[in-house]
Amino acid sequence: MTIRGSSSSVTEIPDAALDPTAGQSPIIAHALASARGRLGAEAAIGDVLNWCVEIAADVPLAGDGRTRELWDLLGAVAAVDVTAARVLEPHLDALSILRQSGVVAAEGGVAPGALSDIEAGETSSWGVFAAEAPGMRVDAVPDGSAWLLTGTKPWCSLAGVLTHALVTAWVDESHRRIFAVDLRSSGVDAHPGPWSPHGLADVVSAPVDFDRVRAVPLGVDDWYLERPGFAWGGMSVAACWWGGALPLRDALIAAARSSRADQVALVHAGRVDAALWAARACLAEAAALVDRGDSAAVGDGLLAQRVRAVVADAAALALAESDAALGPGPLVADPVHARRVADLHLYLRQHHGLRDMARIGRAFRERGGR
Repeated sequence: MTIRGSSSSVTEIPDAALDPTAGQSPIIAHALASARGRLGAEAAIGDVLNWCVEIAADVPLAGDGRTRELWDLLGAVAAVDVTAARVLEPHLDALSILRQSGVVAAEGGVAPGALSDIEAGETSSWGVFAAEAPGMRVDAVPDGSAWLLTGTKPWCSLAGVLTHALVTAWVDESHRRIFAVDLRSSGVDAHPGPWSPHGLADVVSAPVDFDRVRAVPLGVDDWYLERPGFAWGGMSVAACWWGGALPLRDALIAAARSSRADQVALVHAGRVDAALWAARACLAEAAALVDRGDSAAVGDGLLAQRVRAVVADAAALALAESDAALGPGPLVADPVHARRVADLHLYLRQHHGLRDMARIGRAFRERGGR
């Protein structure tokens, strides 16, 4: 992706709708400017995390009326570095959850005393640990006026370097609640693995053991999964997929412009361009629905599943077409391209393919309408 200036006219930038930095807001411009020299393969994951915390204070959150700007930012960051977007998105998601729970005010300040028990503040780095897996479970039990978490949580990304996390835990046999915890507590043990991927290698996602860890409850039972913001967060991930695929499109277009390019090269570029254009349109429409307050009429969950399906298909197509069109050369000789392909391939596994498509079909069967 080429980082462009502040032009906002589509006539000046014909492919502006496929460039999240076109007509960029000051927030996106600042984030990208501050990222120079701080992201990429040589960046330490702790430095990337610090950058995420620094820019988050000025970033709009989903549902704030500027959802498209948020998703453009995530796409722009992913176009620079997929790993950085993978770190930024859950931090922003956690801040959004804190806001929606009332713990964090609209202006960004933490309600007095709300998170004092876990020593959280403006410099905290956050993750969201909500996965479940067979044989692993975290239970929450009241302890006077406090809550304690005990058990093992799977797929806890960056637990070894984050300061805090929002963790779902079972309060009985059928209900879960989300809690804020200090990952530096003595009762927290973040496993170093197993973790040996080629993609997102620095974003270690492994189990965490909790042993009577003090926790602050957010919302009522099952609120985390039932709130509209749960679906909005899923679409924020899709915005990262979309942005991560854009440089693959750029590489295909560059190949199609070569004097040696044949008709097949043009087909590869055209297919990816059309798919990413459609994905962008879905994200833009979804953002408008969220900000107008109309997403509930569609069904927030259904909307998110549709958007994620379209974007995941487009990103997967970009990976397949770039492999076919560009051959092994950039995969073995261009470390930036090879890292992007590996990162994006693993990131896309957050979409569950046919199972997620079945959820769309099930939604129609259950609601009996559009």
